[in-house]
Amino acid sequence: MLVCQLQKHTTVSNGFFLQPFAPPVQTSGGRRAYRNKKSLRAQILPSKTQRIMESISVSSEVGGAGGVYSYNALKRLDQLWTNICSATTDSVSALTEPPEIVSCSPGLSSLSNSSDKTVDMFDVVVCGGTLGIFVATALCSKGLRVGIVEKNMLKGREQEWNISMKELLELVDVGILKEEDVEQATTVKFNPVDYMRTYLKRSSHHESFEYLSTYDTCGIHTLKAWPISLVKFSLAAALTSSAIFYRTDVDLRARVTFGWKKFLTSAFRKLDTFYYSLYSPAKLIEVMKKRFTSLGGVIFEGYGVASISVYDDAAVLQLAEEIFLSSRLVIDAMGNFSPVVKQIRSGRKPDGVCLVVGTRSRGFKENVTSDVIFCSSTVKKVGDSEVQLFWEAFPAGSGLTDRTTYMFTYVDAQPGCPRLEELLETYWDLMPKYQGVSLDDIDILRVIFGIFPTYRDSPLPAAFNRILQFGDASGIQSPVSFGGFGSLTRHLGRLSTGIYEAIESDFLDSYSLSLLNPYMPNLSASWLFQRAMSAKKHANVSPDFVNDLLYTNFQCMQRLGDPVLRPFLQDVIQFGPLVKTLGLVMLTRPQIIPSIFRQVGAPVLLDWSGHFFMLGYYTFLSTFIDPIISPWLNTFPAKTKYEWKRYVDAWKYGAGLDYKQ
Repeated sequence: MLVCQLQKHTTVSNGFFLQPFAPPVQTSGGRRAYRNKKSLRAQILPSKTQRIMESISVSSEVGGAGGVYSYNALKRLDQLWTNICSATTDSVSALTEPPEIVSCSPGLSSLSNSSDKTVDMFDVVVCGGTLGIFVATALCSKGLRVGIVEKNMLKGREQEWNISMKELLELVDVGILKEEDVEQATTVKFNPVDYMRTYLKRSSHHESFEYLSTYDTCGIHTLKAWPISLVKFSLAAALTSSAIFYRTDVDLRARVTFGWKKFLTSAFRKLDTFYYSLYSPAKLIEVMKKRFTSLGGVIFEGYGVASISVYDDAAVLQLAEEIFLSSRLVIDAMGNFSPVVKQIRSGRKPDGVCLVVGTRSRGFKENVTSDVIFCSSTVKKVGDSEVQLFWEAFPAGSGLTDRTTYMFTYVDAQPGCPRLEELLETYWDLMPKYQGVSLDDIDILRVIFGIFPTYRDSPLPAAFNRILQFGDASGIQSPVSFGGFGSLTRHLGRLSTGIYEAIESDFLDSYSLSLLNPYMPNLSASWLFQRAMSAKKHANVSPDFVNDLLYTNFQCMQRLGDPVLRPFLQDVIQFGPLVKTLGLVMLTRPQIIPSIFRQVGAPVLLDWSGHFFMLGYYTFLSTFIDPIISPWLNTFPAKTKYEWKRYVDAWKYGAGLDYKQ
């Protein structure tokens, strides 16, 4: 992923600078006139986006998602996005820079020209430290010698990560964090009670919600509601006088009397897993850096990867300033725009893209609810394209009235797609209506924007010996998500164990490494959802179709309960819940089925049917065959044992059965 953001240090009235009006001139007839009024305006009046962003001072850039700043960064990203959209499938040169970063040479690395320049040798070198530090620390804790190469300073961005507590506790289970570390990095916890709000009048009659209040602002009907299915999880919060969300510095759980503490000690961890939390990447990465270096890890900050040469016994990385590192395995954690991924994909444009813009702002008096997904309008025209807009919002941890708001959409990378600046111009118009505020009444602290490309053939198999893609670079994230940290935490235990076993047994060929990024039908099945949520030209469907489809699906999932709804909210697709949801949709709203065919197209549905069948097949294998095979794995030869352990993992994770309620 590549997300750009802006930190504010100065305050400007109304969030932007006012431009001076062109002075009038006196004509010979005594009349006042304006010289080239339209031309002057075109030249001197920047967009609202530029005025707002240039009123916010920038700090130094850091690596990873959200680490680059400034209006100029927005223009650079828009130019990259324009190049992607304008390129044809065969237009490789437009998307590949550099064209070749990896080369393969027969023989031993000790016989190469760089052997006398090698400064250090590792078991694993991780390229890209912001998310790569998690797998690096996991491998370092297993006794491997690990290095990290990061072209910037290895530090987290200031924009918070939004993730469920359940997902972050995966890092505790892997053993690279302690629960007190998680608490230290947590800025806000909140219960996603408004996890689905749509602009549909009939939603006000939804039987599954108990309304606390409703209001109508600028034509957008919104609900502050407790889903009845979540009320049972609020018992402990009620006992401790806790609120719907709370900040860690005023955690009201401390008010629990001694008699309740023993009862609630284990219950709170279970309760916390149902909370979404905001985490400070800066704090979390700092904790991970200390843990990594204490285990003997080495960090190379300020170095980019110039080339990787793969030999029979090692991979040699050339960094800037003629520094060479030798490693048995290279893990590419450089994100979607990794130069290695560009080389592997040969410049092929993505199959789908999520465009995201947003802000973190101060001045929200009503700041106690969160939206995981909110759809408030029909298809809208942005630039030269029609798009379906979605929203996400939640309290920020930087202040009681601070709030983060995202607007996002799903598009195909085709000429004419809206630019990020065009989306931001739409955002300034719609966000105040969505949040019930005026831009004049809030102080914009940060502007966020990004593009998240996704590919159907994900996760990405290893294309070279001794090189493995990890995180966003592997495409392991859901195509409907605009962040891969949640998927990283879910897969970290599986991947760190598999990587360790591959290194220990020297199974570092491309086939063996590809077993660590296997085909996962639940991930491939998610493509239908992205297609259905994208506005399509000539689809011959109602402008309300996406809104109507989302309402129908979430209504059905709500009726089916938490076992169906909760995995979906965390981008986990499971066969049983999917069958139940599709069946209930067809029973309750059969008239929507023809519109689905027109929206996504018969070829996409046919392709999806294959993944749907494989999802059921993997579910069967993991449920019934895994218990038969697993007890015998330790009796297999080393190579066979390694391969079958990866097959068993693929069944489990590919069916979404790693997710536990």
